Amino acid sequence: MFVRAYLRASTTEQDATRARDQIAAFAAERGLTIAATYVENESGAKLARPELFRLLADSQPGDLILVEQVDRLSRLTADDWSRLRAELDQRQIRVVALDLPTSWMFASQTDDFTARIAGAVNSMLLDMLAAVARKDYEDRRRRQAQGQAKAKAEGRYRGRPANEKRNAGIAAMLAKGVTYSEIQTTTGASRATIAKIAAKQKVIAETGK
Repeated sequence: MFVRAYLRASTTEQDATRARDQIAAFAAERGLTIAATYVENESGAKLARPELFRLLADSQPGDLILVEQVDRLSRLTADDWSRLRAELDQRQIRVVALDLPTSWMFASQTDDFTARIAGAVNSMLLDMLAAVARKDYEDRRRRQAQGQAKAKAEGRYRGRPANEKRNAGIAAMLAKGVTYSEIQTTTGASRATIAKIAAKQKVIAETGK
């Protein structure tokens, strides 16, 4: 059984490898060897994640994806989750999440009938947890927006402080001619952020300020 671990955090300020030991312990307890690990700092609400799609491209039928929680794999909208599920199903890749015991039950079955029953139950629960993860994401976004609106009305809102160390690194890479895509992969910054830093560099070069 070829096992691939997928580790994700939403921002570069968060540690995407936080669950590495927990996942390794889970695998060891079940006699599994993690053959490849994919780590990235990307929002789970975004389908286009470089490391996730590298994992999918590398996978073969029967491979297993091991994640800490379903929300590490998806905080996607219903449509995007359906697209990802279709991709997983088409490639015959099985998902095992530490917070979904039935996922390991399904993956470890050798009897065809039992595997089909476990698979049907696991599929339903996987869809349910993906929906819960999306709702949690939307609820947190709504509360953040409400908090910001209140802070702005009271004159207390200052916005998120800039990540000066990361931005300096992006500026240095831009100066060396590194592409936007390479910078995104390295830093986890959005293209909009990179473009903003590039524009600032251009102004400084033109005006000397």
